[in-house]
Amino acid sequence: MAVDYAVIVLYLAGMLAVGWWGMRRATSKSDFLVAGRRLGPAMYSGTMAAIVLGGASTIGGVGLGYQYGLSGAWMVFTIGLGLLALSVFFSARIARLKVYTVSEMLDLRYGGSAGLISGIVMWAYTLMLAVTSTIAYATIFDVLFGLDRTVSIVIGGAIVVAYSTLGGMWSITLTDMVQFVVKTIGVLLLLLPIAVIKAGGFAEMAHRLPHDYFAPLGIGGQTVFTYVLIYSFGMLIGQDIWQRVFTARSDRTARLGGTAAGTYCLVYALAGAVIGTAAKVLYPHLGSPDDAFATIVKDTLPVGVRGLVLAAALSAVMSTSSGALIACATVAHNDIWSRVRGAVRARRDPAAGAASWAAGGPRDGGPAEAPDEVRGNRLFTLLMGLAVIVTAIALNNVVEALTLAYNLLVGGLLVPILGGLLWRRGTAAGALASVAVGGLTVIGLMATLGVLANEPIYYGLLASLVAYVAVSLATPPTDQAVLTVWRERLAGRADAPSPLTRV
Repeated sequence: MAVDYAVIVLYLAGMLAVGWWGMRRATSKSDFLVAGRRLGPAMYSGTMAAIVLGGASTIGGVGLGYQYGLSGAWMVFTIGLGLLALSVFFSARIARLKVYTVSEMLDLRYGGSAGLISGIVMWAYTLMLAVTSTIAYATIFDVLFGLDRTVSIVIGGAIVVAYSTLGGMWSITLTDMVQFVVKTIGVLLLLLPIAVIKAGGFAEMAHRLPHDYFAPLGIGGQTVFTYVLIYSFGMLIGQDIWQRVFTARSDRTARLGGTAAGTYCLVYALAGAVIGTAAKVLYPHLGSPDDAFATIVKDTLPVGVRGLVLAAALSAVMSTSSGALIACATVAHNDIWSRVRGAVRARRDPAAGAASWAAGGPRDGGPAEAPDEVRGNRLFTLLMGLAVIVTAIALNNVVEALTLAYNLLVGGLLVPILGGLLWRRGTAAGALASVAVGGLTVIGLMATLGVLANEPIYYGLLASLVAYVAVSLATPPTDQAVLTVWRERLAGRADAPSPLTRV
C-alpha cells in the first residue's frame, strides 16, 4: 500500500498548494466568489461536472448499481438531465444577471422582498449538501488508512476548508479541474473496464444476476419520477450550481460548457451503475451497498492504480464538498448576515440603510463591494466549514441527509424561482407564500412520513405552486420599475440601476 499512500498524499498536498496559489488571485469579491466571471468553455465544463458529481454520485451511484443493477444509474442520470436543461434553457439569462446568489436574483425580480427567507432555505440546502460530501470521507479514509470515522471526516474536511478559505472560487476552480481529470481517468478509464473484466464480462454478469438488474426501470418508475423532481429540478435552482454559472465569461460559455458537463454526467451515471453491477457479481453479500465502491477498488485493482482510483473518489467528494461550502458561506454572508446587519443599520439610520442599495444593488463593483468583502467572505467560509465538519460527525446517513437537502430546496424554492423567470404576473407576496408553504409542507410530511418518503416532495411542490399562483393573483402586480430593471439585467445590461432596498 506504500505506493497507494504516496499517490494520495501527493494529491492532497497538491490541493493545498493550489489553495495557497489561489489566495493570490482572490483580490476582490468577484474573484473570491465567482472566479472573476472569467472562465472559458473548457475550464467551465470541467468544474461544472466536478461540482455535480460528488461522493453521492460516485460512492452512492455505485451502491445503487450494486442494489438495483443498471437502473441504479437513474439518480445520477437525472442530475445530468437537470444540468442539460439548466444549460440549454436558463444559463445564459442567469449569467447575464451578474449577481452572486439565487436570493439576489429573487430580490431583483420581486423588488427586494423575498431574499432573506429564500436565503435561509438555500443556506440549509447548501449546508446539508456539504455535510453529505464530508461524511463520505469516512468510507475512503477507512479503506486507505483504517482511520476512525471522526478522524477521517476531520482530515478530509480540514483540507477542503483550508483551500476553499484561502483562495475561494479560484482555488476551487483549479482544484476542480485537477479533480475532473483524476476522476475521469480513475473511474471511467480504469475502474470501469477492470471491474467488468473481473466480473467475467457482460455475458457472465447477465447469467449470474436476476433479470431485473438489467431492466431500465428495475429501480421502480415512482423512484425515477421522484429523482426527476428532486435532482433534475434541484439542478435548476441550487446556489452551488448557479454560482458556477456566474463564473462563465459569456452566455455562450455557460450554454456550451454546461451542455458538455451534462453529457459527461450521463456517461458517468451509466459507468457507476455498471461498476456496482459488477461488484454484485464479485461480492454478493456485502453488508451495505455503499461499501461496494471501496470493496471493489481494494480487492480488484493493482498497486498504484488503486491509489489513483481512490484519489478519484476523493476528487469526487472534494469537488462537491468545496463547491457546496463556498455556496453555503456566500449565502450565509451575503443573503443572511448582510441583510440582518443592514436591517439593524436601517433602523438606526434609515437614510443610510436605503442608500446602501438604492444606488446599485447586488452586482460587481456596486455599493455591496466594500473593501472588506473578501475578508468577510473568507471568514464565513471558515466558519461554515467548521459547522459542516461538526454536523458531519454528528450525522451518519448520507442518503437521508441528501434527500432532506434537496426536498427543502425544491419544495421551497423551485416554484418562485422558475415562476420569476417564466411568469410576469408573479409577485413578491406570492413568492414569499410559495417558499413558506412549500417548505413547511415538506418539513411536516418528512417528520410524519419519513425523510425518504416520496410524498413530501409531491405535496410540497403542489402546495408551493398553489400558494404562488393564488397569492400572486390576489395581490397587486410587481411594480413596473422593478420589472424594467429586471428585463434590463436579463438583457445583459448589468449597469442598469436597481430599486432594491434591504429588508
